Amino acid sequence: MIDTTVLLTYSLIVLGFVFIPGPATLLTVARATTSGTKAGIATGAGIAAGDFLHTIMAVVGISAIIAASATLFSVVKYLGAAYLVLLGLKAIFEKKSVDLGQGRALITAPQAFRQAILTEVLNPKTALFFLAFLPQFIVPENGFVVVQLTILGIVFVLIGFLSTIIYSVAAGGLGNFLRRNPTVLKWQGKVVGSIYCALGVRLALQER
Repeated sequence: MIDTTVLLTYSLIVLGFVFIPGPATLLTVARATTSGTKAGIATGAGIAAGDFLHTIMAVVGISAIIAASATLFSVVKYLGAAYLVLLGLKAIFEKKSVDLGQGRALITAPQAFRQAILTEVLNPKTALFFLAFLPQFIVPENGFVVVQLTILGIVFVLIGFLSTIIYSVAAGGLGNFLRRNPTVLKWQGKVVGSIYCALGVRLALQER
């Protein structure tokens, strides 16, 4: 098992990581602001599920294969970037809007979950992060390395999901206020679409 001191140190470091605004936070806030708290939480859940899959990949060695192959890294990276840009363009040019009378949102929670998990899985930088970060807290003398890696990954996922819930609740409340403004209703799809496109370009330009 993992030493308590090591686990506490790891958890504090992860807290610092997840609460500093990054791509996952931007995606969550964008969804919560435009489509409501539920969509934001569903986005966070999708990101958490994607991170759990990255944990599994790190444990079984798939992330190491991605890290070792420049071609495979590029393929995964450009697929993820293309998907983000596609989501962004769809949001920018789509005509549907929020109907406050019926409570209809730009995107449903299940749609937000599916998009988020695919976005996170197709980010090779996340795979490399798990591959490089988790082993730093492994102590071989404490037992099976696979078990330790799995525990560390689950802790990361849970803390990360907690942070996205907090951001979703805050952004969802702000979104409810903003959506009462007709101008916001007109431009919200373009704003969230631009965020997705920017994240896609950022991913495409990243190096290993």
